[in-house]
Amino acid sequence: MNAPTRVMLVDDHAVVRMGFRLLLETTGDIRVVAECARGEEALQRYANAEVDVVVLDLAMEGMGGLETLSRLVAKWPTARVLVLSAHEDTSHPRRALAAGARGYLTKRSAAEALIEAIRQVAAGKIYLEPDLAGEIAIEQVGNRGSPVERLSAREFEVFIMLARGKSVNEVAELLFLSPRTVGTHLYNIKQKLGAANAAELTLIAIRNGLIAP
Repeated sequence: MNAPTRVMLVDDHAVVRMGFRLLLETTGDIRVVAECARGEEALQRYANAEVDVVVLDLAMEGMGGLETLSRLVAKWPTARVLVLSAHEDTSHPRRALAAGARGYLTKRSAAEALIEAIRQVAAGKIYLEPDLAGEIAIEQVGNRGSPVERLSAREFEVFIMLARGKSVNEVAELLFLSPRTVGTHLYNIKQKLGAANAAELTLIAIRNGLIAP
């Protein structure tokens, strides 16, 4: 009998982690070996957790999922990360896959999809749920991506945090950057998106489905 796939759950909601754990442990071939509430904790525990797949939420307090993903893959290039997110837009999966994720699944997907996604990622394959894959393909063919796509990976992270109401100093602390560097990113973000202030950034994020209204 093959050894079970070992999973680390990274989500800042304990109830969500419990639900995922109960679901996954009914499979017989998937076992949750670690749970983390923040990205910082996941980075600390990954080295010794003997994990096959990390199931990572994006919208967490602290450094957030994208920054966690980037740092995890930078330090452990062979890490297999499946992003499980409430974001149903195309920008987040594009960013996650570009940052090194092996799969992207929205939380609205059926439970069976999560199980299948973990199995695919554990086997070294890329998993992207069909609806999202279709939307991304249509955008690429029609070349109708939003202006948000013009942002660099770091600018996108800063943009999302600012759109959620974080201050420049708060973003600097969370991403381990200087306030001046964040200010530079903010200037570039405004130029690329045609935004005049923080309120307009939030509105752009909402219109693109990147944050909830």
